Amino acid sequence: MNKTYSYDDVLLVPQYSDIRSRAEIDISTDLGKGVILQLPIFASPMDTISEGAMGNAMGNVGASAIIHRYNTIQEQASEINKVNSPRLIGAAIGISGDYLERASALADCGADFLCVDVAHGHHIMMKEALHKLRKLFGDDYHLMAGNVATLEGINDLADWGADSVRCNIGGGSICSTRVQTGHGLPGLQTIIECAKTDRDVKIVADGGIKNSGDMVKALAAGADAVMIGSLLAGTTEAPGEIYMDAKGDRWKTYRGMASKEAQIEWRGKYSSFEGVVSRVPHRGPAEMILEDLEKGIRSGFSYSGARNLTQLHASAHFVCQTTSGLSESRTHINTRSW
Repeated sequence: MNKTYSYDDVLLVPQYSDIRSRAEIDISTDLGKGVILQLPIFASPMDTISEGAMGNAMGNVGASAIIHRYNTIQEQASEINKVNSPRLIGAAIGISGDYLERASALADCGADFLCVDVAHGHHIMMKEALHKLRKLFGDDYHLMAGNVATLEGINDLADWGADSVRCNIGGGSICSTRVQTGHGLPGLQTIIECAKTDRDVKIVADGGIKNSGDMVKALAAGADAVMIGSLLAGTTEAPGEIYMDAKGDRWKTYRGMASKEAQIEWRGKYSSFEGVVSRVPHRGPAEMILEDLEKGIRSGFSYSGARNLTQLHASAHFVCQTTSGLSESRTHINTRSW
């Protein structure tokens, strides 16, 4: 039985650096066919994360959002139309029902790329969908697909027509897939495995990323970009109303799209539920969070002496840490009152 690793199990070894200023560092990434990010972050296609307002916030800092698909075609197109040009914006589709009609409509109204959004992407219906989408759009339009957790999975999706693949199953903060189904791989291990691919495909690390340090680890392990949900939950631009509790604290709802509640709301029934609903504090503008994440990523590159993603991929060196090491890594000052 193989040993596997999550983000908290490892650290990157600091290396010699001749970088005099973090402004020298280029953290941009090119996923192909016009999908270029100055900040290598996608906002997840969830109905409590990505609509038009989040698309604008992400675009303002050189990142991108993927407008969720849990609505009508017209409603999804309307959210895309709220994103001001020339920001890069994606749109999610499924693999059944009206997905081809939805794909055409979203591309026509300005979606720069499509994300075939399925919990278990290594599936015959994904194969059929990607073949049909590639026939519909030709070879010049970017198709993202997922999710997968294995080298075989990313290789197959690339062979079926995906330009980039979301890699991770079950690692999100409100995802219970691993508990409900017993399947998945730790997030970092997924990236390590998928980075072994010899296909011309880009890796999007999706799920389980808690901070900028996890982002740097994912990128160092072979990812080309990361996707986040919980880090943007509760922001002003996240969909949903702000509500106040009896203490006067302000909150917003954050939920997994495989949760029972989400499934019932968007399709009137639920099957296996592999997510939960939670509440998170209202956190203010997303751009403030993204600015902090960018600074952390730049700092992470500098500790490895890497001026760009290619250099980080080549120079990164991981070591395992014990549970005591993890405790030491976290802030641990005594916070008692004086």
